[in-house]
Amino acid sequence: MKTYTSFEQIDNDLKLHKLERDIAWEELKLVKGEIKQDLSPLNWLNSALKLTSKYSFVALLKKWFFK
Repeated sequence: MKTYTSFEQIDNDLKLHKLERDIAWEELKLVKGEIKQDLSPLNWLNSALKLTSKYSFVALLKKWFFK
């Protein structure tokens, strides 16, 4: 436990903790936005199309080279 010798030290620590809390809150908001974007159906569709095109290309190459 920290021992304070003045009210100024207490005020400084309170300000520091408030700033740390505000920073953590802003980081949480950013993470929420990223998760919201990652889980959007349009993003899923885009990922599925990319995966399908890659798999199709590999399957086509196999078909051409390993008849």
